[in-house]
Amino acid sequence: MIALDANGADGGPAMVAEGARLSGHSVILFGPAAQLSGEHVVDAPLRISGEEEPVRAVRSRPEASIVQAARAVAEGRADALVSAGSTGPTLAAATLNVKRIRGVHRPALAALLPLPSGPALLLDAGANVEVRPEHLVQFAYMGSAFMESVHGIARPRVGLLSVGVESGKGTPDVVAARERLSQSGLNFTGNVEGFDLPAGAADVVVTDGFTGNVALKVMEGTSRTVREAIRDAVRTGGPLSMAGGLLIRGAVGRLRQQLDPEAAGGAILLGLRKPVIVAHGSFGPNGIANAVALASRAVDERMVERTHAALEAGGALRSAPAGSVAVR
Repeated sequence: MIALDANGADGGPAMVAEGARLSGHSVILFGPAAQLSGEHVVDAPLRISGEEEPVRAVRSRPEASIVQAARAVAEGRADALVSAGSTGPTLAAATLNVKRIRGVHRPALAALLPLPSGPALLLDAGANVEVRPEHLVQFAYMGSAFMESVHGIARPRVGLLSVGVESGKGTPDVVAARERLSQSGLNFTGNVEGFDLPAGAADVVVTDGFTGNVALKVMEGTSRTVREAIRDAVRTGGPLSMAGGLLIRGAVGRLRQQLDPEAAGGAILLGLRKPVIVAHGSFGPNGIANAVALASRAVDERMVERTHAALEAGGALRSAPAGSVAVR
């Protein structure tokens, strides 16, 4: 059973409900009952906007849809959480209710990059603006475990995002993290640079949340701009361009589907005790359906248990018990 927050998506609660139906999975919908249809609906019309301070809003409004959905997962009434609402409240509600795996410093928001060579995972993509070397090491283990368990990639290649491939390039924290990762049991390939991201130079790319969020949005914006430029060039280039556009329409359509962010299903919050998926607010029904499917796959493949085992085997867990953390 997947807990799905129906509030916050650009298309409205009814669109989210349609995505739940398309997914074919068992879902509990949390949102305004008057706008929802389905077997399992919890009336929760109140939403938390992205303009509010996330932790304070989550703590003060237990009746909000995202808080109720996260609590359902924490209490075992659902196996995973999906939301297309604002990222901050989703991260706060999930961290405060579902909680971290014992020994994990901080959860990381991991975004799947739809690339022609196959999906790559970028983390952190916005949950932690400032990180220490031990955080980056944990991100590497968590990302590797996710790609292996959910996407079936044996020994995923792990790269550390920096300003050069040389071992001494980057901030002191990046250099220290590289040294630790080079001695780990992961398939660590060293530093990767920005232009290596779209080339698929690594299956898992590790960085801090500030850099990761900027990199993710630059890639999304560039992809959209290039697609629109190609479309405009075909339409305005005269009869010959139009004829050429018709000839390549099938191939371009397949490539567009392959690169569509909705196909990935959204980002996943790694390091928590249950799977949590953060879908993009602009997703349509198909994107929501893919987000629900991703959450279900993470449950079926025992992603959380395998992540904990990987961290433990690599000696990457902190010794002190982990409590809740502030979410940025």
